[in-house]
Amino acid sequence: MGYLLVIVAGMLQGAFILPMKSTKKWAWENTWLVYSTAGYLIFPWLFVLFTIPHPASVLATTSLHSLFLVELFGVGWGIGAVTFGLGVARLGMALGFTIIIGLAATAGALIPMIVMAPEKLGQPQGLLTLGSLALVLIGLGLGAWGGKLREPEQTSTSNAPRSSFAVGLTICVVSGLLSSCANLGFTFGAEYVRRAIEQGAAESMAGNSLWAPLTLPLFISNAGYCVWLMRKNKTGGLLLLKGIPHYWALASLMGFMWIAGFVLYAPGTRFLGPLGTSVGWAVMMSTMVVTANILGFITGEWKGASRKAFGLAVAGVAILILSICVVGYANHL
Repeated sequence: MGYLLVIVAGMLQGAFILPMKSTKKWAWENTWLVYSTAGYLIFPWLFVLFTIPHPASVLATTSLHSLFLVELFGVGWGIGAVTFGLGVARLGMALGFTIIIGLAATAGALIPMIVMAPEKLGQPQGLLTLGSLALVLIGLGLGAWGGKLREPEQTSTSNAPRSSFAVGLTICVVSGLLSSCANLGFTFGAEYVRRAIEQGAAESMAGNSLWAPLTLPLFISNAGYCVWLMRKNKTGGLLLLKGIPHYWALASLMGFMWIAGFVLYAPGTRFLGPLGTSVGWAVMMSTMVVTANILGFITGEWKGASRKAFGLAVAGVAILILSICVVGYANHL
């Protein structure tokens, strides 16, 4: 059940961007603002109201230390999300995405293990988990190589200038490390979950008490960046275009799919045992990339690509699936 929940969470995380393909009359910042409002603010708090009894009491009985850690990791996660776009604009989608997701997957899985169960690192379980993370990096690297062959001249996804490789690399490294704050905030903010269970929340839903405060800084940073872009690019008026009310529904659906992935991830990690957040994070990140690639194939993103580029992408997906099997066996030990 733990693996099923985490894999479905990864599928939702990998597919949430799909509705954005149908909002072509909006600028990126329009869709992202509505998505951020729904996924980072509205739906997380709706999940709290409908699944957590006495949410005010949960907040009041949680220590200031946990509150501070959760909000601190939330700020880091938000900065990581914003710098993702800046890093990809400078290094290109293939290389930038690989560095960021690779570091996020590795740091998000390793740090909880090092802090909470350092003795596992030298045991077969820990060594196999490390091996699975190496496979994640290899799989992402092959996929990025295929993407680079498919699009030899990457175009910028924003108006950010392409500066030196060193600057772009630094931004991507910072983004990758900060993006792992999602799992770190969930791991080290576990007191929220315990307090929610004490107040009568079901164990399967108790994690919702944590996602709402953790995503609040994420909303502030992303919404602020989108508003700044709309003012800069004068695209705010696109939100009120006639004949496209379904755009609001599609962007909101993106937000629901995104937070639904984390709602499933929380109970999934509990089923996976003491190292659930390390194992679950690696599985979810791998599944996310596999899902995104499969949807890319289905929607024609690889149409016209060379056989070599396509083969590298398929090989990368296969290795990511293998990494899920390896980390699953490691957790079984």
